[in-house]
Order: sequence, then structure tokens, then C-alpha cells
Amino acid sequence: MRYLGVDYGSKRIGLALSDEAGTMGFPHAVIPNKPRLVDEIAELIERERVDAIVIGDSRNFAGNENPIASEANAFGNAVGQLSHKPVFFESEIFTSVEARRAPEKEVKTRALRREARVDASAAALILTSYLSRTNHG
Repeated sequence: MRYLGVDYGSKRIGLALSDEAGTMGFPHAVIPNKPRLVDEIAELIERERVDAIVIGDSRNFAGNENPIASEANAFGNAVGQLSHKPVFFESEIFTSVEARRAPEKEVKTRALRREARVDASAAALILTSYLSRTNHG
């Protein structure tokens, strides 16, 4: 079973794909958050033969939704309806912080490229957390 991990942001969306066995998430891409986002994600789901979507559940330290959470929930509902795939939510607390700690394999060239890698890495952490917690694979 193949999964798509999503780190939803107001400007950029980090994406990760699982291996075919659904055991671990790997950074895939970062795309801008724009009006056709749901259509683009649905196309990716079909092209990559994704079976389920895991979206970061954005909450503050008290466990309450933060401002981006309602947008991420609406996005998840729209993607699920369009793709006819199940959508799950997984805590994303500290995933961006953890992704920034990952060792760099190449020399940093531009801050924006680094931030894009962080978004995709955060999506992979969200996805791997979900897969580990639910014992997939």
C-alpha cells in the first residue's frame, strides 16, 4: 500500500511518498499552495498509485488547532473527495524543527531551496510517524 504524506502550509506544501510496502516515508517534492492545489494532488495520487493520504495535524502545544489547521482539514476533505482515497491526520508537532536538524548532504546554495527541502522532509517525518504508529508494513 502506497501513502502520500503532506506537510500543509499557507505558501508551500511538502510532499512525501512511502515505499511500496508502506513502511517509511521519503521526501518527494514541494509545490506552491495555489488555487489548483487539490487538482494537482489528485493527479499526483493517480500517477504515483497512492492508496491513502496522511496530512499533518497542525496544533499548538496545548493541543488546540492553530490557524492553519482548518485550512489543512478542508484541503484533506477536498483531496479525499476528489481522489476517493482515505485521508488520515497525524500530529506534525516538531516535524519542521526535526527536518531542519537533518544533516545537509550538499552545500547550502539558497535559503529558499533549503526551506523547500525542510517542507518535503517534514512531510516524510509525518508520514513515517503515521506508518510506525499504525504498524503498517
